[in-house]
Amino acid sequence: MSKVNKEKVVLAFSGGLDTSFCVPYLMDKGFEVHTLFVNTGGVSTKTIEDIEQTAMKLGAEKHWTVDGQKELWDTIVKPLVWGNALYQDQYPVLCADRYLIAKEAVKLCKKLGTKYVAHGCTGMGNDQVRFDLSIKALSDLTILSPIRDIQKNVTDVRQYEIDYLSQKGHQVSSVHKSYSVNENLLGVTISGGAIDKWQEPEDNTYILTNHPANIDSTISKVSLEFEKGELTKLNGKDIDGVSAMQELNKTLGSYGIGRGIYTGDTIIGLKGRIVFEAPALIGLFAAHKALEEVVLTQQQNHFKPTLAKKWIDLVYQGFYFDPLTTNIQEFLQSSQANVTGTVELKLSAGQLEAVAVTSPHMIINHDVEYAQKANWGIEEAAGFIKLFGQSTATWSSVQQQKGSF
Repeated sequence: MSKVNKEKVVLAFSGGLDTSFCVPYLMDKGFEVHTLFVNTGGVSTKTIEDIEQTAMKLGAEKHWTVDGQKELWDTIVKPLVWGNALYQDQYPVLCADRYLIAKEAVKLCKKLGTKYVAHGCTGMGNDQVRFDLSIKALSDLTILSPIRDIQKNVTDVRQYEIDYLSQKGHQVSSVHKSYSVNENLLGVTISGGAIDKWQEPEDNTYILTNHPANIDSTISKVSLEFEKGELTKLNGKDIDGVSAMQELNKTLGSYGIGRGIYTGDTIIGLKGRIVFEAPALIGLFAAHKALEEVVLTQQQNHFKPTLAKKWIDLVYQGFYFDPLTTNIQEFLQSSQANVTGTVELKLSAGQLEAVAVTSPHMIINHDVEYAQKANWGIEEAAGFIKLFGQSTATWSSVQQQKGSF
């Protein structure tokens, strides 16, 4: 196939082992490879430059870089915080940036006039589902997945990739040989090595957070101001979402806040295990929840978590572009009308507390103070309790008449 007749393919590219392998592999299949890196945060300017250089050295026809940080804040971080939900009550879906990557890959395919898009996902993980479902929801492109192709006939996929690249004259870093690291504005996820073996991760596994044992006893406070559920000020100063995440990841991470080991059920039915770090998200969750508790009604506070859990499940499982995800997100946003105010977080080694809340929308009756004073009397309280427990009291009376107890 001559160069002029080669079919173009857009490869979602991170510069890691899997996507690096995909470049020469797709070239060997006769494709003209266009690599795409979507910057969703967590990488330096030098790293972005290194990723482009890596792609070109591997043989890419052209490398494309898109800054998706603001869109990640607008489309993922804000609804994440509105919902205050974790997948299986553990994991803050740091993988959600995959949807932006898939979306940008589809856009580039249309721009280049090609019907082929590729990714470096394995057939054993969750990201293959997120990429494939997203691409299918947004287009009719043909999806190529080199790693899934080779795993049919290869036992040790990672070693095969390393050997393949070495034979082509490309070196693989020692980091890529041991661990798979994904970092974005939301935080960091790490797999491989001791993590995959269900052993205790080494201390140097962590990137954003200090080990609590290495933190001194200094206590500090951080002030977060929200307007309609969105963070607008940090420590009294106006700030955009991307900058806020960067600063909070650094500040809270220095206290060892936001690190965890997630073990749970993957989309494809396997048990999965990853190390994750999300200092900024955990801080935003704590502050936002403390504010919501005093500005939402009892019924809102009871019901909203139900929909938030469904939203997080959909996002984790690959259904970000399903209409139901949008429907729930619109509800979550509508619930934020009065979520305006300031929350003070207290930071200490490995611990985070929301210690003070102020808001013009706090649902407080100033004539009443919980367990201290009230503007009703004993008769009203006794009458309320009688009616509130009427069903249980009636059941008990019936059982006693029947001699059940």
